[in-house]
Formats: sequence, C-alpha cells, structure tokens
Amino acid sequence: MSPMQAEGGFRSLTRDDEIAVDSLPVEGSVPSWLTGSLLRTGPARWEIGESKLDHWFDGQAMLHRFGIDGGGVSYSNRFLDTKALKAAESSGAIAYSEFATDPCRSLYKRVQSAFSPSLSDNCNVNLTQLGDRFIAMTETPIPVQFDARTLESAGVAYEPPGVLTTAHPHADRATGGMLNFAASLGPRNEYRFFHLGPEATEPEVIARMKVKEPAYTHSFGMTERWLVMAEFPFVVNPLRLAFSGKPYIENYRWKPELGTKITLLDRQTGEVGQTYETEARFGFHHVNAYEENGDVVADICTFPDSAIVEDLYMDRLRAGKPLARPRLERFHLRGDGTVDVEHLCDASLDLPRINYGRVSERKHRYIWGAWASPESNWIDQIVKVDADEGTTSFWGEPGSYAGEPVFVAEPGTEAEDAGVLLSVVFDSANGESYLLVLDAADLSELARARVPQHIPFGFHGQFARDLL
Repeated sequence: MSPMQAEGGFRSLTRDDEIAVDSLPVEGSVPSWLTGSLLRTGPARWEIGESKLDHWFDGQAMLHRFGIDGGGVSYSNRFLDTKALKAAESSGAIAYSEFATDPCRSLYKRVQSAFSPSLSDNCNVNLTQLGDRFIAMTETPIPVQFDARTLESAGVAYEPPGVLTTAHPHADRATGGMLNFAASLGPRNEYRFFHLGPEATEPEVIARMKVKEPAYTHSFGMTERWLVMAEFPFVVNPLRLAFSGKPYIENYRWKPELGTKITLLDRQTGEVGQTYETEARFGFHHVNAYEENGDVVADICTFPDSAIVEDLYMDRLRAGKPLARPRLERFHLRGDGTVDVEHLCDASLDLPRINYGRVSERKHRYIWGAWASPESNWIDQIVKVDADEGTTSFWGEPGSYAGEPVFVAEPGTEAEDAGVLLSVVFDSANGESYLLVLDAADLSELARARVPQHIPFGFHGQFARDLL
C-alpha cells in the first residue's frame, strides 16, 4: 500500500460537510427484505484551529445514517453536538482531554480531569439501541443520546458507576436492557458491572471486583450465566492519571510479567468465580462467549502486545506505518481451573461481528470481521471465518479500504450466515466512500451505494430494522 492511498480516509470533515442525500446512486441490487437504517459513529475531525488531535481514537465524533428501503439508499451525517466539540469550536482550540491528547497544562486541571466529571463526551466509538433510545458511547462515562432519524444530539443518557467504561455493552434478553462495565478509581479501585433497563436512567450495579492496577478494558464477554472479564497486562496506577501530566492512554504500562487473567462473575448473584491465568497478550474486542459441557469458551481478537495502541497515532497512520496484526483466539476455560488457547484461523481479524440475534451467548460457527491483507498497511479486506472448519473467505478490492462488516440476518431463515454484511468502504481512487452490501454466506457483492464525499475511517455501528 502506498502511504497516500489510505491517507484520504483520515482527512477531517467540517460543519460544511454535513449533508443529507435522499437517494444515492446504487450499483447492483439491494435485497428487498432489507429495510431500516445503518447507524454509525466515528471520528471525523482531528484539527481544531492550530491544534491537532494526536490519535485515531481522539477525532471529534460524527454520526452517519444510511437509510435503506425498497432497494434505495439515503445518507445523512452530523457531528455529535458534544460539550467537547462546542467548547473547541467556540475557543478555536482543543478544550477537553481525549484518549491520547491532553490540553491540560496545570496540575490542578490534570487532577480535576482525572477525578471529576470534566471528562470528554466525545462519543466516537460505538452506539446502541436501548428501548426506544439511541445512545452514542465512548470510554469516558458520558454517553450521549441522539435522535436516530435527524441525528440531533439529546444530552447525556445516563451516568455509569465509574470514571472509565466500555462502548461495547451486551443486550440483556430477559429485560430488554443492557449490561456494561465501568472502573471506579480512588482509594479502593474496583470493576463494576451494571444493568440498565430499557427506560431507566440509573444503572444498577450487579457485580463488583476489586483491583489494584486496573487493566485497559475495551470490551468484555458474557455467557448465559457468566460475565467474562479478561484483564490484559496493559495497566495503570490511578494516581499516575492525575499527576503525570500525560494524556490518558500514555499512563498505561505494558507489564507482560502479569500475564493475562480471565475472571468469571455470576450474572445473577454477582459472586466472583474462577480466575484463569495464561500468557500475556492484548485485545480490544471480544467476539462471543458460551458454556459447553461445564466449561466456558470465549473468542477474543488479540495482539501479541499493546503496540497496536502506538500504531494508531495519526502521524504513523498518515505515513502508512505497518500495523500490528491481530489473531482470532479461542480460550477454553476448564472447570478444573486450567485454560487452553486455540488459534481459530491463520488470517488476521478484528472489528468482529456475529449473528447476535441467533448465537450471542451461545455456541457460534461464523465470525465476520475486517483487517489488512498481507500486502496492505491498512484495513482493506472483509473476512469470514468458519470456526468449525477453520476456513476463511475474503472480500477485497484494490484501492478500497473496508470498515467493520455489520451482519443483518434475513428474516425467516434458519442458517446462521443467511443475511447480508453492511460495510462503509473508502475508495481511494476517487476520494469518496460507499456503502457495500455483501452476501454474508459467500461474500459476493450484491450492491454498493456511493456517497458524494469521503467518510473518515470509523469504528462501530448498528442496524436498526424498520427505522426510516
């Protein structure tokens, strides 16, 4: 990959680039049964006046909506109107600390930023539907609610019970609510898992786990009985967050001697169960977890160490520096306290998706994701893994850089992989992006709908059925 080919996907957008297009040109045929909206959030602006945000994860959040109905596709986008963006636009400078960018200079401001609600609400990582609400999320505890049709921001949705959280909640089938995790920092640090009902604004803590040095936690696993907490040895001394004078993520330290610890917590009682220990590794995304013959099985996308965090600084990305390669690993957590680790395939894969409606918390066969082909330095392929057979299939096109593939099941079908994948792809040849529709079974292309501008490389999204 030439460094300049993918670089266009990191160009910032401005307020002038907020658009609404009722009908995009469509090549191919969108399945008639596919009705609803693909909603996405992601970073879209890395420059504020003369200031620059340093990391991919730092860009100011923008919402995107692809409406799909009767084979047609519409598109609109809008910056998430957060206090972080408003303060930056009014002052002409970065105003809030982000993942790897910290504008604070005085000791007082650094302490205040670490231990008070003056954290950024730049929700550029993921979004979820909770009852009738749509919520954008990041790793700071200020999730923002928005109108899924107009993309207008509607204020803080709820307050997690901690100062660090995840943007990857799990759906709770029994209540229609969600389960998530937060880390509370202070004299006694602890992990707190919480439930939030579909109409609730006050989370209920359902499990607690004490910790000395909290691990960087981007997601967690869940089975029908257990919460699955993987602690990779990328950890932080909370006092360092307050007094080091460095951005948030630069306070974490890679300590491979700690190894990887995976702890089970009972979803019903909150009791902390068995802890398993294995070799050091790092990961962002859990794929799925389930119980099998008294054991727990967890699939996680992992890296050999935490170097991937450094790889995602903007100066490295725009220069086309090579990325660390993820691997898809299956952790067998045995009833006798031992753990076996299995590589599910030779291909690299992250940004994983499964057929959540059918196999979440249960044994799954198929996993879809995206990552860079061997000759590329940026994500340019969509991958399907058959975990039973250990086989892989791919979609890729020269000069095109794919995003996360969102699986949408075809109604009335039984096969686990019956449906489509929706991915936002940057076409470096013309500097624009398109919505790609693939057959999830064989990754054949069904359709693409071109947007009249580029969509910056983002992270995660959800498909909302019948939302038009």
